[in-house]
Amino acid sequence: RKRPSTDFLETIQKDVNPSMRAILIDWLVEVAEEYRLVPDTLYLTVNYIDRYLSGNEINRQRLQLLGVACMLIAAKYEEICAPQVEEFCYITDNTYFKDEVLDMEASVLNYLKFEMTAPTAKCFLRRFVRAAQVCDEGSTFAS
Repeated sequence: RKRPSTDFLETIQKDVNPSMRAILIDWLVEVAEEYRLVPDTLYLTVNYIDRYLSGNEINRQRLQLLGVACMLIAAKYEEICAPQVEEFCYITDNTYFKDEVLDMEASVLNYLKFEMTAPTAKCFLRRFVRAAQVCDEGSTFAS
């Protein structure tokens, strides 16, 4: 449940293709930079988007709405001071109303059954670095 399907864009989504997903994620990278969000917020955002899209067909007009709702959730989970829902409405050029973002947020949370923790690339990198430091300090197998 914490990993998205590998073929959801081909099997589940009829109106969203890989190019649209890529455009959304590129835009979310810019949003994350604009609001100075920590990297894990962006990683979790993409995880939530893909998990949601793995089980829910969505039309292209609501893809950006899904993206901001997922980033709102991830920011609440990761950030010390998360942007407000109104800021996410503003960043979409007020394409969506506050109630629409909050409704999508509820839909995502319910679909994911509030299982918000997920391993990110940064999580694995931290573990590998720690393991490498331990090996480097206590091992002479390289000599």
